Amino acid sequence: MKAIAIFPATKEIQLIEHPEPHIEHPEQVKLRLLEVGVCGTDRHICALAFGNPPANYNYLILGHEALAEVAAVGSAVTHLQPGDLVVPEVRRPCTDSTCRACQAAHQDFCQTGNYTERGIQGLHGYMAEYVVDDARFLHPAPAALRQVAVLTEPLTIAEKALVQALQIQQRLPWQTSAATIEEPGRGLTAVVLGAGPIGLLGAMLFVTQGFDTYVYSRAQTPNDKADIVEAIGATYISAETTPIAKFKERVGQIDLVYEAMDAAPLAIEVLQNLSRNGIFIFTSGTNPSQPFGIDSAASFHNLTSQNQVVIGTVNAGPATFQSAIEHLEVFQQRWPTVLPKLITERYPMKRAAEVLLHKPGGIKHIVTIA
Repeated sequence: MKAIAIFPATKEIQLIEHPEPHIEHPEQVKLRLLEVGVCGTDRHICALAFGNPPANYNYLILGHEALAEVAAVGSAVTHLQPGDLVVPEVRRPCTDSTCRACQAAHQDFCQTGNYTERGIQGLHGYMAEYVVDDARFLHPAPAALRQVAVLTEPLTIAEKALVQALQIQQRLPWQTSAATIEEPGRGLTAVVLGAGPIGLLGAMLFVTQGFDTYVYSRAQTPNDKADIVEAIGATYISAETTPIAKFKERVGQIDLVYEAMDAAPLAIEVLQNLSRNGIFIFTSGTNPSQPFGIDSAASFHNLTSQNQVVIGTVNAGPATFQSAIEHLEVFQQRWPTVLPKLITERYPMKRAAEVLLHKPGGIKHIVTIA
C-alpha cells in the first residue's frame, strides 16, 4: 500500500510502498484512511526537530490528525462495523504498571514519558492507505461530519484546556451568576492568541461555552481568519495594529487566555496583563534556539499577588476526543457555512511533501488518502 514517510537519516520525505496491515487480534479494527490533517508538529518532524520511527524501521509514516472509514473488524468488536467513520486517538499508553495515568486510560498525562504516538513517537502514523488499530482508541463520527471530522484532533487541544480551566478555577467563585451548565463561561472573557486551526477551533468552543471571546493575532484586517472570527460572534484584533496596552484597554478583564500562536514573546506580554485570579493556558512550545527576555520579577509578582494560574497542555485523552466530535456537530449546526472554511486546501498523496516542508497560506491543509 502507499504511505508518506520521513527518512531521518537521509532527510527525505517519500511516497513509499509499505506492507498492508491485517487484523491479528479480536479487538482490532482495520481502517481505510480518508484524510489526514497537517500541522506544525508534522513540519517539525520533517525538519528533524523531534520524532522517532518504530523499532526496526528507518522511516516513520507521518500523520496524526486523521479521519478513517472502518474496513473490517475483529471478532470481539461489537460497536463498530464496516463503513463507519472513526477518528483515531494519537497517544498510546506506556506499559509501566506504576504509571497511574496510563493505567487509568489518561495517557495524555503519562507520568513516565514512555508513551508512543501515531506518526510522532515510535509508531507509524495515518498517512497510509490502511492502518490496523485497537478499537478502544477509535471514536465514531457521524456521517454528517464527513467533510470536517478531520478537525477533531486539533479541537481536542481546546477541549482539554477548557476542562482543566474549569476544574482548576473551582478553587474560587470564578463563574458568574449568569453561568449555566451549557454555558459555564457566561460573564467571563476569553482571549485566544493566534488564528490558526487550533486558535479558531478554540474560539468556536469558547463562544459556544458562553465566553465573551477575543482573538488576538498578528495579521492585519481585512483577512479571511478575521472574517471567520467575526462570523462566529467573537472579536478579532490585530497585534500589528493594536499593541498589548491598547488591547488590554479595549478588552478589559481577561479571565482566561488560550495560547495557540507559537509566539512566546507576545504570549508573555499578554500573560503580564492577565487579570486577577485569571488562568493562562499554553498549548505551543517555543524554539530554544530563539531565546527572549522577560521581566520575571513582574511576572512572578503578578502570579502570586493576583492568584493567577499558568498551565501547559498537550495531547488529549478519550473523553476530549468524544467531546470534540460532539462540539463539531454543534459548530456545524450553528455555523454551517463557516466551519468548512477552516479547511483551505486538500492535497493528493503525491503532493504531500509540498505542505509538509512548507507552510502555505490559509488555515488548515489536508492530505487526501482515499
